[in-house]
Amino acid sequence: MKTTRKILLKNGNIIHEDGKLEKNQNIYIDGSKIKRISNEIESDYYETVDCTDMYITPGFVNLHAHSPMNIMKGIAEDISIESWFNEKIFPYESKLEAEDVYWGTVIAAQEMINNGVTAFADHYFSQESVYKAVEDTGIRGDIAPTIFGLAPDYEQQLKGAVDFIEKYEGKNSRIKLRMGPHAPYTCPGEKLKEIVNLAKKLGVGIHIHVSETHEQVEESLKLTGKTPIQILCESGGFDIDTIIAHGLWVTKEDMKFINEKAFFAFCPKTYMKLSMGNGNIYELKNEINYSFGTDGAASSNTLSPLEQARLFALNGKFIGGDATDFDTIELWKSLMNGHKALKFNTGKIAEGYEADLLIWDLNMVNTYPVYNPLTSIIYSSDSNNIKYSMVQGEFLKYDGKLKADMLSIINKVGEIQNKILERGKGKSKVNY
Repeated sequence: MKTTRKILLKNGNIIHEDGKLEKNQNIYIDGSKIKRISNEIESDYYETVDCTDMYITPGFVNLHAHSPMNIMKGIAEDISIESWFNEKIFPYESKLEAEDVYWGTVIAAQEMINNGVTAFADHYFSQESVYKAVEDTGIRGDIAPTIFGLAPDYEQQLKGAVDFIEKYEGKNSRIKLRMGPHAPYTCPGEKLKEIVNLAKKLGVGIHIHVSETHEQVEESLKLTGKTPIQILCESGGFDIDTIIAHGLWVTKEDMKFINEKAFFAFCPKTYMKLSMGNGNIYELKNEINYSFGTDGAASSNTLSPLEQARLFALNGKFIGGDATDFDTIELWKSLMNGHKALKFNTGKIAEGYEADLLIWDLNMVNTYPVYNPLTSIIYSSDSNNIKYSMVQGEFLKYDGKLKADMLSIINKVGEIQNKILERGKGKSKVNY
């Protein structure tokens, strides 16, 4: 019979989801949940981690990722977005196998854990491989099988997504599922509505790319007289929980279609790297539910929502010409907002919430001295400052080291890399 694990995080400084600081607190964890928070010490039967002079926060959410694409990190650099998709990524993806997807997700999960991510929303194919990798690594995952409405095997993709959700939804408390229509322009007409209706029937949400580029919005207006956001709305996309990947070029007029069920996942490193423009998100941010994603490592290279938030704030201050905007508390709340989108009962350090936590050491050369711990975390810290990371009360990173066998993982990913290069490019099912 398995004994429930009990952990005491002793004498830590809690930074709550709203940025408020509570000093010298003891957090008692019983199984997967926070049992209580107090000033009193009760050490009986508790494994103790001394958090004196350290800071304890909720974990981060990566609200938009293509985690298997870690297997193609660096494969398409210094090219236009059109070439990135059509000449590199789609052709290589067309030959990816289930094993590639699994190991790409495994190493992505470890990178995310190292960067403080305790849950991520994924959008990719070979969804059973993604599911298994999430199961095996201990992280939380919200998995959306990608569906291309223009692909010749669209019906097969659609059936595969439905079968996957019916088979696995609710089987693992760390994993949630939803439908993943790729985008309005790749799921045109009635196809997007069909996918949304199936999501409603299954009782799940959707995860979809919308208004990524100015050209997408202009082409949509030219062909249909509607923006991608309006098309999504008329397809019923805002009737259910929806993750909008990017939405960089959402318009002021789109605001009337968007409601509280929609969460935008901003990935500014990708926008800068692929020269996608500033878009409208910096000026419309106060009207939008948003948090941060990392996109895939083939475009963003790194899987750190904190890095994305940092770039978002710096770029926003620069574009708007206002150094007082995008302040530290606002940025922290936006990082924490991802928990509301995924609904894992995480994101708060309070009794009854899941113990998905980070323990930070800011007494390091890159962050010391500390005048404001939030500012130190957002603008000065890196993964080395995260000493411990836990999901459901289980440590995935302990005393600065990932608990996984990283040497074995890296060796296996190297083998997969060689196979990908040997197979070369294939013919993609769709074009960007």
